[in-house]
Amino acid sequence: MSDTDLVDVTISGPDEEWLAEFTHRLVTDRLAACGNIIPDVRSIYRWEGAVEDASEAVVVLHTRASLVPAIVERANSEHPDEVPQVVAVPVAGVNPAYGQWILDETAS
Repeated sequence: MSDTDLVDVTISGPDEEWLAEFTHRLVTDRLAACGNIIPDVRSIYRWEGAVEDASEAVVVLHTRASLVPAIVERANSEHPDEVPQVVAVPVAGVNPAYGQWILDETAS
């Protein structure tokens, strides 16, 4: 296993419950080994010329880099936002046993 095989993917969503259901589907389909949901995130962003200030939730998915395109595709088709936030960040270091677990629990 190389650390470059693993990524953390953050996705914002309208609320904790929507993200929990979405994450459950991703884990069931082996696109992610795990998702950690952070509720009550305040997001400030520019959208269609206006500055928005909204309450959201965020999930951090632990997965393989090779699965990011499938996760983006799922977010684009299932997410209520017109342009869902999906950001993948390479894992720079990991407990080897945990990294192996991520690989074991995701599709190759």
